[in-house]
Amino acid sequence: TDEAVAKKKSRLELRTAVRVLVLLAEMEAPNGDALYEGVYDIDWGEVLGDGRTLAVRAFSKDSALSHTQFIAQRTKDAVVDQLRERTGSRPDVDRDDPDVMLFVHLSHDRASVYLDLSGEALHRRGYRRVAGEAPLKEALAASVLRLSGWDRERPLVDPMCGSGTFCIEAAMWARKMAPGLSRERFGFERWRSYGDEQARQMRELREAARARVLTTGPEVWGFDIDGTTVEAARTNARAAGVDIRLDQRGIDALYPLPTPGYVVVNPPYGERLPASAPLYEIMAESFARMHGHRIVVLAGSPAAERALPR
Repeated sequence: TDEAVAKKKSRLELRTAVRVLVLLAEMEAPNGDALYEGVYDIDWGEVLGDGRTLAVRAFSKDSALSHTQFIAQRTKDAVVDQLRERTGSRPDVDRDDPDVMLFVHLSHDRASVYLDLSGEALHRRGYRRVAGEAPLKEALAASVLRLSGWDRERPLVDPMCGSGTFCIEAAMWARKMAPGLSRERFGFERWRSYGDEQARQMRELREAARARVLTTGPEVWGFDIDGTTVEAARTNARAAGVDIRLDQRGIDALYPLPTPGYVVVNPPYGERLPASAPLYEIMAESFARMHGHRIVVLAGSPAAERALPR
């Protein structure tokens, strides 16, 4: 259906999501038996069978069933028992790379069972060949760019670019490069119900997404005081297929761009990377020179906020 095709297309285009889950059922689950019975009543033959593997992840809040490993075990038992009784065979568990991933959320003794459509987390685009000390997740970087109001036309600079996530995500977004194009397959492409027609639709969607990619985009520039980190950013940018200017220099070398644009930065704030008051003072002085530009800071500390010009 058109709706199904649109949903498949969205998997290719999603930039800010980490996973996409579909709700299969909800049930009262005050104990393990009630959970087992509710999960057993779901038809698992659509997604499992023919040698496909399974994994279950569980979360619990304010419920009698609080041990997540027990919740996952009872869920798995219900799925396996149903398929064994119906087909004579049972799916194996693969915790690292399952064909089918289930999520069970318990809240106030009510269970929600979700089927994961994504497979590997969507923030893993495939271009991060080298990571810095505290890499920013791609989906978070994309979210900050969206919230910044950047129009994908004016220049953008990250003066503390690290391994290049902000810059790469900006360049990909501006050039309409679907983040899911680098993925070999999504979770739903491993289900038992995924057949030749669905595979044809996905091939067409991927071809259409590649055809939409623009050959050029706005100027995106990143720099960092650490030369090794800059080389990592260059490696990642090549893997992503984007053209970004990357230089080794400190934030004190930040100066206004020829055309007013955006400064987007994730400064260190002392938890995973060292930070200091002098660094924030230098940031404030550098930002104060950027007249006509918009400054966007992912602030993990009030000290970083104080570096923003008023």
